[in-house]
Amino acid sequence: MGNSQAKPSRAMTKTCFVSIMTNASRTLSVGMTNNLERRVFKHRSRTTPGFTQRYNLTLLVHAEPYPDPSSAIAREKQIKG
Repeated sequence: MGNSQAKPSRAMTKTCFVSIMTNASRTLSVGMTNNLERRVFKHRSRTTPGFTQRYNLTLLVHAEPYPDPSSAIAREKQIKG
């Protein structure tokens, strides 16, 4: 009658992304986000002070989706070394 393996709701599973951004000088920035579109917009608009704004990192060169924040954070740390 019922399915014992119900799918988790969308609210319970939030896709996260590990992204790599760069600039004309090929400086790299690795980060994690749950909203890739917003992350790219913030980089391009240079509204967040710090490394991103200082180095004008506006080009998304790579993004990997992950099913949860802990997986994305683990991958981000792996990339950063």
